[in-house]
Amino acid sequence: MTSVQTLTRYKAWADELFLDTVAQLPEADLLAPRPILFGSLIRTLHHSYAMDRVWQAHLLGQAHGYTTRNPQDCPPFEALHKDQLAIDAWYVDYAESLDADALTETVRFTFIGGGEGAMSRNDILLHVVNHTTYHRGHVADMLYHHALFPPTTDLPVFLAGR
Repeated sequence: MTSVQTLTRYKAWADELFLDTVAQLPEADLLAPRPILFGSLIRTLHHSYAMDRVWQAHLLGQAHGYTTRNPQDCPPFEALHKDQLAIDAWYVDYAESLDADALTETVRFTFIGGGEGAMSRNDILLHVVNHTTYHRGHVADMLYHHALFPPTTDLPVFLAGR
């Protein structure tokens, strides 16, 4: 198994555990305005999902339709939860489909904020996993303010349970 196969599986596992915990919050807490870049807990989660969609589109050579990293339209938590698990499953399957040559292939894309970019498929997948981990940590901090303790989603915990 390649490192990106392990890491995309880790992301799917961690997101599912984490979102199951977030689901315990009342809707008012998910939507409550916060002095953070994305404006609320749910919009922070939606940002992570939206960027997963952007990178998926880059990997597939398709248009993603996003014009901002902070989309105004945010689905209800139940839909976001379901959609996040679905795209995580897509990333697991996608990583499984790539051979060593495909992983090193360069993907060219345009950043949402403008400018051209180029990364290997391997590096894009690493970024997707790392980006979500960063924002899970951000949301975990918000959960502590509600006396809701997030699950342990460290990579070694995932690896021990395989």
